[in-house]
Order: sequence, then C-alpha cells, then structure tokens
Amino acid sequence: MFSRRLPPHTETNALTLALDRLRAAGAAIVDLTESNPTRVGIRYPEGLLGPLADDRALRYEPHPLGAPPARAAVAEDQRRRGAQAEPQHVVLAASSSEAYSWLFKLLCDPGDRVLVPRPSYPLFEHLTRLEGVCAETYGLDYHGRWTIDLDSVAAAPAGTRAIVVVSPNNPTGSFVTADEIARLAELCRARGWAVVGDEVFADYVLEADGALTDIASRSDVLSFTLAGLSKTVGLPQLKLGWIIVGGPAAQRDAALKALELIADSFLSVSTPVQAAAPHLLRAGATVRAAIQDRTVRNLHALRAAARRFPACDVLRVEGGWSAVIRVPSTRSEEQLVIELLERERVLVHPGYFFDFPREAYLVLSLLPPDAVFADAVARVLRRAGE
Repeated sequence: MFSRRLPPHTETNALTLALDRLRAAGAAIVDLTESNPTRVGIRYPEGLLGPLADDRALRYEPHPLGAPPARAAVAEDQRRRGAQAEPQHVVLAASSSEAYSWLFKLLCDPGDRVLVPRPSYPLFEHLTRLEGVCAETYGLDYHGRWTIDLDSVAAAPAGTRAIVVVSPNNPTGSFVTADEIARLAELCRARGWAVVGDEVFADYVLEADGALTDIASRSDVLSFTLAGLSKTVGLPQLKLGWIIVGGPAAQRDAALKALELIADSFLSVSTPVQAAAPHLLRAGATVRAAIQDRTVRNLHALRAAARRFPACDVLRVEGGWSAVIRVPSTRSEEQLVIELLERERVLVHPGYFFDFPREAYLVLSLLPPDAVFADAVARVLRRAGE
C-alpha cells in the first residue's frame, strides 16, 4: 500500500521501550542525549524574537531562492569565520534536512548513489531513501583523531553522484582537513561527483586549531555548504537553513538555476523568519557564545572525570555538541545503555545508533547544565568502567 521509500522496519528499539516504561512510571531521567539548546537553560536575549512580528512579515512576496536581504545577511554572517560567500550564491531552505532533499533532487536520479560518512548521524539513511536514492558509506577511522578513509571513498560503486562531508561530524566531532578536501576534490573531478558539505556545527570549535570551514568556496568542483539557525544561533524552532553554492562558475550558476526551480515548487521558507534573519544572526551571537562556553566546560569536566576511570577513553572531539567515549566491551552497548538507564537513571546513546563499525562506544551531549552533566557523567563512567 505504501511507497518502498519508507523504511521496511519500524519496530521500537529496546532502549526506547525501556525509556518509555520509566517515564510512564514517573522516573526522573537525566538526558545526556539532549540536542535541543532551548531545553538546557541557555539564556536567550530578551526581545530576540521581536522582529518576527515586523510589518514586513504581513506581505507575501515569494522569492524561490530566498528574500534578498535574508540571503545577504547569511553571506555577511559567514565572513566572521573568514568564509567567503556572495548573496547571489545563497539559497534559503526551511532546514538542513530540506536542503539535503533539494540537493538529492538536483544531483540524483532514482537509484543513484550518494556517499555518506560512517559513523555519522542516522538521518542520512532516511533522507536518501525518501528521495529514491541509495546511501553508500565511506569510513572514518580513529588514530588519535578521526580521518577519512580515502580508500573507501575511492571504492564507491558506479552510479555515485555526490559525497556528503560533515564538518565537524556528528557525533565524532571531527573537522575535515585541507588535505582531505583536496584529495576528495581530485576524486570528484575525475568521477563527476559533487561535494555536499554539512557545516551546521562549524561555529563550535572544541579541540582544533584553525578548523577548516566553508567547503563550498574552497573546492574547485561543484560544492554545496549547508548550515542554519538551528545550530548557528541555537534556534531550531525557527526553521531557516541555507545552502551556499560553489565551484566552477558555469556549474555553480547552472546549479543555482536548477535549485530555483526546485525551491519554487515548494516555497517552504516563511516570510517572518526571512524578515527577521538579519537581526537573528546578529543578536544570536550571545546565544552561540553561551552554547560554546557550556560545551567547552562540559568537555573539560568529562575529561577530568575520565581520568579517574582509565578503562574509559574520551576520544578527541574537534567541534560540535557531542563527545564519544570508548568503553570496555564487557557487555553489548545495548545492555550497557539500558543498564545506565535503569540503574543510574541516565540516558546516553549507544555507538550503534550512529553506525560505529564496532563496539563499544557511548555518545553524550555536551549541552546539559554543568552540575547535572558532571553528576551524570560520573555515574556513567563508574558503571561503564566496571
């Protein structure tokens, strides 16, 4: 009855079932998977959302690629990281998920393939499948830091049209390097691939000096950089993302023209958020700073706590909002996370949620309030290190 684009299995996993039982019983759970900055006590400036009520929001004047002032504000905002973007190369979407959807429509025919990193965020499997596209994974290897397994990229099957590079990656927190981008570009030129650079966490640098960002402007092949208000200013509810298109001028301009047709078919970005975008990008800097301070403090607290549990290893995390802990494989990840939930009342993600190729890893959010985070982390490390 339903499309084969939907996943064939929708059973609830054991961790979610256990969490539902505890919450139904009224148990208080410390959520170390929290990724929503609006729920962790971050202070937002008074009046931040005021411009959403601007009179300009009463006029509907659709622009498929986005309202010019909003596109100009996004281009200007990129410059604080030294990134170069021109307003005419910016495309506004309702979210990075929608941006992916548009790019898969642009680049792929049904049945074509897109390379995505492993481990990484599990949403790719759904986004590609819903577009009738196949996700093929390439590896990230850890040798003191996470690096791209370029041999696995080179082994991509026929029908591949693009490679997704997430920088910093979620959850590994690894930034792509200039050398990796250069070598990926060489492969893309030879095989006619495009590069899709997901940089939603690029503002949050933790353990990297001179982190490379703005993939679209650095690549000499057709490239797209994705980001949005959700992470840049901690406002996931406002639903504004963007694509910055780069690469050879002829290919870039042809892609923009095609994206205009795709975007015009949906016109999904609301007028109020576009009218407010210049103000939100400026005023949201204080939110970004507060999130950065929180994640840095929690990462330091995690590393300090882990020193008391030498069996647990906090892996290098160069950016983003998550940390990865390698723990002893004395029981399966699923057994461990359910044990942490039921005995410690702490929720963490197992590595297999993010398609880690082997066990055992735990993934923790760095967003929770400091005191809550420190107490919960101590319990996690004690239980995992047993």
